[in-house]
Amino acid sequence: MSVDPAVSTPPIAKKVPHQRSHHGDTFVDEYEWLRDKDDPEVIAYLEAENAYTDAQTANLQPLREKIFDEIKSRTQETDLSVPIRIGEFWYYSRSFEGKQYGVSCRCPVTDPDDWTPPELAVGVDIVGEQVLLDSNELAEGHDFFSLGAFSVSHDGSLLAYSVDTVGDERYTLRFKDLGTGELLADEIPETAPGATWAVDHTHLFYQTVDDAWRPDTVWRHKLGTSKGDDVKVFYEPDERYWVGIGSTRSEKYLLIWVGSKITSEGWMLESADPEGEFRVILPRREGVEYNVEHAVVGGEDRFLIMHNDVVDGVKAENFVLADAPVDDPSNMTLLIPHRDDVRLEEVDAFENHLVLSYRREALTRLAIWPIVDGRYGEHTELDFDLELFSVGLSSNPEWSQPTLRLGLTSFITPAKVLDYDLATGATVLRKQQPVLGDFDANNYEQHRDWAVAADGTRIPISVVVRKGVERPAPTLLYGYGSYEASMDPAFSVARLSLLDRGMVFAVAHVRGGGEMGRLWYENGKTLTKKNTFTDFVSCAQHLVDSGATTPERLVADGGSAGGLLMGAVANLAPELFAGIMANVPFVDPLTSILDPSLPLTVIEWDEWGNPLADKDVYEYMKSYSPYENVAAKDYPAILAITSLNDTRVLYVEPAKWVARLRATKTGDAPLLLKTEMSAGHGGVSGRYEKWKEAAFEYSWLLVTSGAEQE
Repeated sequence: MSVDPAVSTPPIAKKVPHQRSHHGDTFVDEYEWLRDKDDPEVIAYLEAENAYTDAQTANLQPLREKIFDEIKSRTQETDLSVPIRIGEFWYYSRSFEGKQYGVSCRCPVTDPDDWTPPELAVGVDIVGEQVLLDSNELAEGHDFFSLGAFSVSHDGSLLAYSVDTVGDERYTLRFKDLGTGELLADEIPETAPGATWAVDHTHLFYQTVDDAWRPDTVWRHKLGTSKGDDVKVFYEPDERYWVGIGSTRSEKYLLIWVGSKITSEGWMLESADPEGEFRVILPRREGVEYNVEHAVVGGEDRFLIMHNDVVDGVKAENFVLADAPVDDPSNMTLLIPHRDDVRLEEVDAFENHLVLSYRREALTRLAIWPIVDGRYGEHTELDFDLELFSVGLSSNPEWSQPTLRLGLTSFITPAKVLDYDLATGATVLRKQQPVLGDFDANNYEQHRDWAVAADGTRIPISVVVRKGVERPAPTLLYGYGSYEASMDPAFSVARLSLLDRGMVFAVAHVRGGGEMGRLWYENGKTLTKKNTFTDFVSCAQHLVDSGATTPERLVADGGSAGGLLMGAVANLAPELFAGIMANVPFVDPLTSILDPSLPLTVIEWDEWGNPLADKDVYEYMKSYSPYENVAAKDYPAILAITSLNDTRVLYVEPAKWVARLRATKTGDAPLLLKTEMSAGHGGVSGRYEKWKEAAFEYSWLLVTSGAEQE
C-alpha cells in the first residue's frame, strides 16, 4: 500500500475480521492483522500513513524549523556537568556542539580533603582529563543509540557499559580497562540495561530478560571468563515479578530486588563474598512492599526498612520507616509512623546522616536526619521559596562525604545543582542550567489550581504561563495518571517556544498517579481506573468554566499509559478539545492484557486487573478501552506517534486505533499517525533528533490550538 505525498486522501486499512472471545463476549477485531510487522503489507500501510502525515503537515515546515532553531539557540550545546566525586576521581560529562550524544569523562582528585568540585569551563583544558566513553563514536553508523549500563568498578580501574542500537531494550555488555583504554575480550549480548560490580572489581552482576521482556534472572560474571561460564545466581519464575540488582551506598551489601506492582522482596549478600549465596531479607507477602538501606548506628550494621505493612492494626498505605539489625530484619523498631498526608518515598543512608525523600501537598520534600552519638537525631526539612518545585537527591555515591548534592527545578526555574553543607546547613549553587538568549524567569508565572471531580475529589492542576497572556488562551493540558508516577514541576527549554507564543501549559495531576499519596494511586487503577479519565475531563472542564481557555483552544497530550488516557478522553469528551496528541499510546489495552505471551502483560495484571480470569475486570476494561469504544462521532484533531521497535507499547495499538477511527468517526478533523521506523518506546535518539521531534509536535499543537505561530 502506498500513497503519493501530494495526495490528500488518507490510506484506508483493509478489514480482516478476527474474533476474540472471552467470558461469553465476542469482539470482532478487523485490524488485528496489523500486528505482524514482518508482513510487507503492514510496513507498507505504516509508510503510507507516514507519507500522508508528511503531506498533511508540510505546511508546518517553516514553523517546525523556527521552533527547532529556537531550541537550539537557547541551548548551550558545548557544556559540562558538575563533577561528582567517586574515590580518587571527579566524574562528569561533556556535550559538544554538533554532536548528538554525551561524552563521559573524569579527572583526578588533587586534594582528598577538599570536596569542592573543580570549576570546569568550556575551552579550558582540564588537568588529567580522561575520556571514559564517547557515545558519539559508539553510535556511529546506527540510526538509533541508547546507553544502558555505565558502571565503574570500585577501584576505578574498569568500566562496564552496555549499548542498544535497535531500540528494543536488549543491550550488549562490554568492559573497558580504564588504565590502558583497551576493551576486554569479555562481551555479553542480550542483557537488561544495568550492571553492578562486587567490591573485588573482578565479579560483576547483570540481568537478562525473558521472552516477554521481563528482567527475570541475575547472573554473575567473572572477568576473563566466557559468557558460557557465567553463573545464574537468581531466577524469578513468577511472571508478575521484575528482578533488579544493585548495592548499598556503603558498598558492603549487594541487593537483589524482586517486585510486582504490589509486592516486593529483597535478597542480600556481602559484596566481599561475591561467590556466596544470596539470602532473603524479608520473605514476600502479597500486597506488602518494602525497601532497605544499610546504615551503621552505634557501630552496629542496621537496615532501614520502609514498608507499607500493617502497623498497630492499620495498613500503612503511605509507608512507615523502621530499622532492624541486619542479622534479624524482622526485629523492627518504628522510626517514622504512618501519616495520611505524607507519602514516604525513600531513605538514603550515609556514614553520619540519613536523607528522607517524601511527598506532601503534591510536592516533593527532603529532610536531613543526622546520626549523633550512636542514635538518630532530629530531622530538618529543607525549605525552598517556590510555590511549585521539584527537589531530590542528585548523585551522591560516596558513603562518607561532608556535602549533599541536590537537584532543584520548577516550571520557571532552570535546573539547579546544589551542594548542601551538612555541618553548616549552607547551600551552595554549583550550576544552573544555562538558557541562552533573552530568557528571564520573571517573565513567567506558575501556580496551583484545583478542579473538582464528579465525586467531589479536588484534583490539583499545575499551570505555567508567560505573564501578560490574556484569557481565554490556547492551552496544552498534559496528563499521565498510572503506576503511581508523579508529574512533578520541571523546566523545559523546548517548552519556551510554546509559552512565548501565548500558550498556557497545564498538568492535570489525576488519580492513578502518585502526587497525593498511595490512595491517590489506588483510586485510579484496576476497577477504579475510570477516575483517571473523568478527573482529566473535570480538569479540562474547569479550565473552560473558569475562563482560562475554550474548547476551540484546548489541546491534550499524554504518552504511553498517558496515551491510554488520551484515547479514553477522546471517547468521553471529544467536544472539550480542539486536538489530542498521543505518544506511544496504550490504546488497545484489553487485547494486550488478555495475551500473556505479549511483552510485560502478566506484570501489568496488578495495575489493570486480570481480564483473563475475572469477568468483571474484562467488562470494566472493555467499557473504557479506547479501541473498543471508537464510535461514530465527531472527534477532535488527533496526532498519534509510535515506534516500530517499541517493546512496551507495541506500534500495533495506535495503528489499529487510527485505522478504526478512520473507518468510524464522523466530521472532518484531521487524523494522523506517525511511526518512527527505527526507534523504541522513548522515540528517536540523539538530542538534535529529539529537538526535531519536539518541533514537529509543538508546531502541530500550536496550529491546532489557534496559538500564535510567529
